[in-house]
Amino acid sequence: MPEIFEFLKATDRSLFFFLNLALANSFFDFLMVLITDKHTWYLPGAILFTWLMWRGGKAGRIMALLVILGIVLSDQISAGILKPLTEHFRPCKELEGFRLLVHCGSRYGFPSSHAANAAVIATLMSYAYRRWTAFWVILTFLIGFSRIYVGVHYPSDVAGGWLLGILLGGLLIVLFKRILRLKWFEPRPTGNKRTA
Repeated sequence: MPEIFEFLKATDRSLFFFLNLALANSFFDFLMVLITDKHTWYLPGAILFTWLMWRGGKAGRIMALLVILGIVLSDQISAGILKPLTEHFRPCKELEGFRLLVHCGSRYGFPSSHAANAAVIATLMSYAYRRWTAFWVILTFLIGFSRIYVGVHYPSDVAGGWLLGILLGGLLIVLFKRILRLKWFEPRPTGNKRTA
């Protein structure tokens, strides 16, 4: 078992160096710093929330609230519980010879809160608006990739964040659809416009 963990750790580091160094270029330097900055998403997030509350009908309004709840849960679980529990150092806290493009952040990195937050949003929004699933998947991937590229997370941190976000999003959907019996909380049909 120790040999397996050492192999996985070495693979994680090798992949980190590849994504952080081998793929480095000036365009990615600009784009990934922009994507990884949470301030970049404040205005788009506010627009999305407003649209869901104003034009989304009942399902849109509950989805807006679920997104907020999902972000709070994923952020608190990842940063407040799992990171102190796993004590998995960020690469920028223990490695040398890589590119750090932003502030390193807190000591521990597993799971990535950015990746978890993006994944829980993507899971919820993809359920309610399935025609936009590809958009949310790509955006979630780019946010996770950016955390590795800028030097603040290992690939395993990002994968753990994605898994956490998907599980939380799925759990929230099950709770609101089945336990609370909200029968109107169904995916929006692909071809027909649905009203409240």
